[in-house]
Amino acid sequence: MHTDTERCLRAVQSKDARFDGWFYTAVLTTRIYCRPSCPVVPPKPENMRFYPSAAAAQQAGFRACKRCRPDASPGSPEWNERADLVARAMRLIADGIVDREGVPGLAARLGYSTRQIERQLLAELGAGPLALARAQRAQTARLLVETTALPMAEVAFAAGFASIRTFNETVQEVFALSPTELRQRARPGPRGTVPGALALRLPFRQPLNPDNLFGHLAATAVPGVEEWRDGAYRRTLDLPYGHGIVALAPRPDHIDCRLSLTDLRDLAGAIARCRRMLDLDADPEAVDGLLREDPRLTPLVDKAPGRRVPRTVDADEFAVRAVLGQQVSTAAARTHAGRLVRAHGEQIDDPGGGLSHLFPSAAALAGLDPEQLAMPRTRRATLTGVIAALCSGALQLGVGTDRDAARAQLAALPGIGPWTVECIAMRALGDPDAFTPTDLGLRRAAAGLGLPHTPAALIRHSALWRPWRAYAVQYLWATDDHPINHLPKN
Repeated sequence: MHTDTERCLRAVQSKDARFDGWFYTAVLTTRIYCRPSCPVVPPKPENMRFYPSAAAAQQAGFRACKRCRPDASPGSPEWNERADLVARAMRLIADGIVDREGVPGLAARLGYSTRQIERQLLAELGAGPLALARAQRAQTARLLVETTALPMAEVAFAAGFASIRTFNETVQEVFALSPTELRQRARPGPRGTVPGALALRLPFRQPLNPDNLFGHLAATAVPGVEEWRDGAYRRTLDLPYGHGIVALAPRPDHIDCRLSLTDLRDLAGAIARCRRMLDLDADPEAVDGLLREDPRLTPLVDKAPGRRVPRTVDADEFAVRAVLGQQVSTAAARTHAGRLVRAHGEQIDDPGGGLSHLFPSAAALAGLDPEQLAMPRTRRATLTGVIAALCSGALQLGVGTDRDAARAQLAALPGIGPWTVECIAMRALGDPDAFTPTDLGLRRAAAGLGLPHTPAALIRHSALWRPWRAYAVQYLWATDDHPINHLPKN
């Protein structure tokens, strides 16, 4: 979008928050870059330059505005919508791959050369993978500086910097303030004193309807791994450097996020996973605008706009849970998953809460005895087949996965039909166009609205909803009075 100068100018002059994260405005006279909704008086058009990423603006020599904090705006919805190389790379960078494995690790996961990835990212985003990862480290550092009382040396290494000197230079360059000055400017209030405990605000584009989003997560919560407590969805996180616990609560203009991490180096990755799970980088104006063009969906969208797709923090975990949920009720699926967790999950401590385990990894489930599973023999075989494929690498469902390739890998496994493939594509792979035409709840909702309700006819009609069919599913499911559609009561 940053190449459409007229559209960018209109967004800046109207201070339109819907475009925050889509592009960044740099001002030649002040050498500052802002989000489109910055409250300051807009500069003259001839003094504006537009960039597709905060990293590109920083690389061009601009520093972040101290009022609108553009580096903390919602992420671009393109990286969820698109499935090409650049989008896959951006999802992996957000997950911290460059910090952990370097650019060669990023290239290996994507199956391209480092040169090709550099070229593609530079052409589209104006910054290579190292610059994009550096911008993310700067944002992580600011979060730690402003929300904790950690010594600056610990902040530097937790944010991913190789040295304190690099940390100081980067913070000064990006924010035009030293780390100490950043901390002094932060809002007064208690800072986390418990190691690894953080209180954050996760931004999103308005509107956001929390009912089906949190309702679904709470209604399908696996005992010991997830719970609804004191108005927040809580769950355990299995992260690269250790484990964590997150509590997420909806607020009118943000998601309240309380994170407890055993290793603060996991902060950026944990935030990225929470944002993906809650679909916070979606563009509801674009989604709802297209769905309203179908007169059958218009009343549903107008009644409760801003529905998101409830996703997951771990794609492998969801694949296992999707198989456990085949042809059984929500309660039965939770029971099956809970048994797996108690038998194979790693135990953790949760003072004051009810969480007790991490969901077991595919490797931890590799020795599973299928005869101990209280389910039909064919489903046992399907489950062990999925686990074996995840362990061997024959099935890859990570954030940088090619969605079409993953669909083909899933469909090749015995017992994995179209419903399971599309559920995994929707919630684990984050495909905004995933669609489940054989789902009984979806077909019942379609029939009630006068829509075609046989799978073939529903697929044909759903062409009107592309590329947002996963969101159409949420609106259709919401016509049923099921617990997944209601925000839990405290």
